[in-house]
Amino acid sequence: MDGLDARQLYGAPPLMPWESFVDWIGMSDEPRVVRSWIDRGYIPSVKVGRRVMVNVVALTRDLLEKESQ
Repeated sequence: MDGLDARQLYGAPPLMPWESFVDWIGMSDEPRVVRSWIDRGYIPSVKVGRRVMVNVVALTRDLLEKESQ
């Protein structure tokens, strides 16, 4: 997850559609890369109906934990 920083996620909603998340983190030129991160479990997500939502709260927590190690 090169270039992904917990500071980018401050102020984000707890859940975000994965397509919106792609734009949020500035990877709109490579959405398939982000989707593969989600599919591989690198980015926490939940399925709500037919939609795949990024769990921004869990992702922020995971990134902050990694920074403090």
